[in-house]
Amino acid sequence: TRFMTGFSSSLASVSSQLRGVVGLEIHAQIHATSKLFACSRVAFCSPPNSSVAFLDASLPGTLPVLNRRCVEAAVITGLALNCTINRKSLFDRKHYFYADMPAGYQITQQRLPIAVNGSLIYSYFGGRKRNQVLSRCVRIKQIQLEQDSGKSLHDDQRSQTLIDLNRAGVGLMELVMEADMSCGDEAAAAVRELQLILQTLGTCQGNMSEGQLRVDANVSVHCPGEPLGVRTEVKNINSARYVARAIDYEIQRQKKVLENGGIIVNETRAFDSKSGFMPEPNLPPLFVYEDEASVPAGVNPTQVVMIDRLKAELPELPGVRRARMVDQYKILPEHSFTLVNEDGLTEYFERVVRNTKAEPRKVIGWVMKELLGNLNQQSLKLAQSPVSPEALADLLNVLESGHISSSAAKVVFQEMWKAPEKAVEQLVKELDLGLVSDREKLLKICQKVVDTHPEQV
Repeated sequence: TRFMTGFSSSLASVSSQLRGVVGLEIHAQIHATSKLFACSRVAFCSPPNSSVAFLDASLPGTLPVLNRRCVEAAVITGLALNCTINRKSLFDRKHYFYADMPAGYQITQQRLPIAVNGSLIYSYFGGRKRNQVLSRCVRIKQIQLEQDSGKSLHDDQRSQTLIDLNRAGVGLMELVMEADMSCGDEAAAAVRELQLILQTLGTCQGNMSEGQLRVDANVSVHCPGEPLGVRTEVKNINSARYVARAIDYEIQRQKKVLENGGIIVNETRAFDSKSGFMPEPNLPPLFVYEDEASVPAGVNPTQVVMIDRLKAELPELPGVRRARMVDQYKILPEHSFTLVNEDGLTEYFERVVRNTKAEPRKVIGWVMKELLGNLNQQSLKLAQSPVSPEALADLLNVLESGHISSSAAKVVFQEMWKAPEKAVEQLVKELDLGLVSDREKLLKICQKVVDTHPEQV
């Protein structure tokens, strides 16, 4: 009994030292009008099998033709994530047999992907009180182009499975992140940051509920300084919040298994690099070029992908924008997160700042409390706001001029929300909220109050 008690205590002690190790594989659906190798259109929620080319159905004699837009999207994403763009990349066949992949293989890039060795810097709120902005960096091992599979629809009543090939052949970017994260919060923050970057670039719409961004998490635990533990894989997580929940649950589950003297079983779907992949014979190597000068003679420059041109078109990325907001407008870091995370809110804020004399820190208060408060209360998106940035700027200008008080300005804002067609000055006049500055008029008002309240006097 003493031996067993000591053994259990030892296991518990080891468990307390265990730390999570998390890596992610993310499939991002490329925002394009047509599929990766066929001209069939990409559309969500269209009737089953209404957007299927002969190639998608794997009819004999059909050949893939590479979609240039998908290549450019992968290069742009790679540049934004600090990757090295391989000037030459290769396509492979990954063989597996399932009903929603009628060819019996998936065209992907395993041996030589289009982009490698990148990094993603992300931030999240942590610390004991979860009020500190913590920055982390996760390495991007590679970004590879590949085609999506179809969808299996299971009919339990008739005991049959139906196949919808609308999604078959849609272009994907698979982003493989190294195991540089340690918990669910970090992984969820990395997913959110990647989602924002992809949406900013326009390379993926990033709607997880529609399957445009799908996350697989590789999770293990180990004691720092010791070899990594056996990993398990949690597949097809469809929201950033569930990423955090699923990973933290899996970390705790593995700790409990080890506490009880068990072993972690490798439940990751493995692949055999020798038998699972072969070169795709119907697609030649994919070449991208540094600039127009590097394009070989005889090749039309308008028909190839050039890195320098795409790099010049990169927009301001979320992390850079947050830092600029804090530096330029002296706002709090947590406010910069809200501005950047809410689609279009940064532009709204900056339009207000450009059109008002109020300090940016005062503007941010109105945007956060009044604007977002009303939007959230009525479940509206920013694009549905009845108060335009220019209208809010007019209100703040009237407030700054001293014609109305701060409390009166809030009343005016609520009226602007109900009647956006009315100007600020008109509402102030209708509501009689203007401040009185005439000394004689003020004396008469005060005298009237004194005369009508003798007991209080």
